[in-house]
Amino acid sequence: MKNYLEKVLSGADLTVTEMEEAAQFMFNPATPESIVGGFLTALKYKGESVSEITGLVNVIRQRAIPMAPMITDVMDNCGTGGDHSQSFNISTTSAFVLAGAGIKVAKHGNRSISSQTGSADVLESLGVELSATPEQMSELIKVNGIAFLYAPHVHPDMKQVMKIRRSLGIPTIFNLIGPLTNPVQLSTQFLGIYRRDLLEQMAGALHQQGRRRALVINGAGYMDEASLAGENHCVLLNEGNLTPFTITPTEVDLPLVGNEQIKGGSAKENARILKSVLNGEAGPHREVVLLNAGLGIFANGTAKTVREGIELARESIDSGEALRRLDGLIHYSKKIKQEIEK
Repeated sequence: MKNYLEKVLSGADLTVTEMEEAAQFMFNPATPESIVGGFLTALKYKGESVSEITGLVNVIRQRAIPMAPMITDVMDNCGTGGDHSQSFNISTTSAFVLAGAGIKVAKHGNRSISSQTGSADVLESLGVELSATPEQMSELIKVNGIAFLYAPHVHPDMKQVMKIRRSLGIPTIFNLIGPLTNPVQLSTQFLGIYRRDLLEQMAGALHQQGRRRALVINGAGYMDEASLAGENHCVLLNEGNLTPFTITPTEVDLPLVGNEQIKGGSAKENARILKSVLNGEAGPHREVVLLNAGLGIFANGTAKTVREGIELARESIDSGEALRRLDGLIHYSKKIKQEIEK
C-alpha cells in the first residue's frame, strides 16, 4: 500500500490492476487507517483518473452481495450527491417516471450524506422496505419495473472505510463512485455529478464498466442533476464514443427556474413533493423531473432526442404509470415486512 501511496504522491496515475490491489488493502482491517486516509487524500489532490476509478469500482462490485443473474437490460439514474443544493429527491422521483415509461430501473442509493434527505430516507418515509434480498429485487424489477438497492445493504464491506472518510472531512474518490458501484450489470445509465471537470472521466469509467449507452451531466449551478436554472453540461456515451454537449431548459420548451425553487426539506416533506409530482401537480418540481426523466429516457435510448424523452416522461406521469410503479414498490414492501415478521 505504501508503494501505491508514494506513486500517487509523485503525481502518477495507478493502473486498473494497481488500484484494484490498493482497494483490497483499503478494505483489509489490518491496513492502518492513517495509510488509507493518506492514500485517499493523495488521490484527491492528484486528481482521480479513469483507471483509478475503474479499479476501485471493480473491487467494490466484486465484494458486493451477489445479484440474481436474471436481471438484464436495466438502467440506473443515481447521482453522486455532493452539490449542496438542498434540492428535493429529483433522481428518485425521476426513477419512477423512467419505470412508468417502460424502462427497467435498479435504483441504487443511500441515506443522506450531503443533502437533507437521501433516496433511502425518502423511500423509507413512503413505506419502502430497504432490506430486500437479491431475489426479491429481481422479482420487483420483473413485475414492477423498478427496485431500490440500498447501498449499505448491497455493499456491507463499505463500513470498513466509512469511519476513515468521515474523519478526513473532505470529499474523496468514494464521493464520486457511488453511481458506478450498482451491483447489477447495467446496460445504460444517467449519472449526475457535482464536478464539471470530471464529466468525460466518468463517462469513460462507465464505458469501462460495460455501459452500452449513458449520459453524464453537471447541471447549472453545479448540481448533480439537470437544472432549470440555465446551461447543463453533458457527455453522451454511445457504443464507446463520447460526445460533449450542453442543453438549456428553453431549448426543450421548459421554463427557466432558479435552483432555490426546487429545494426540499425533511424526508416527510420530500416524500410529499415526490408524490405530488407523480400525481401530476404542476410547478417547478414537475418541470425539473420532466427534464431529468427526459434526459434519462434519452440516455437509455428509448427516445432518439431529449425533447422526445421529455414527452415520454410527461406521458408516464399523466397516464398514472409512474405513480403505479411507486405504489407497486410500496405494496411489495408490505409483503417483505410480513415475511420478516414471521
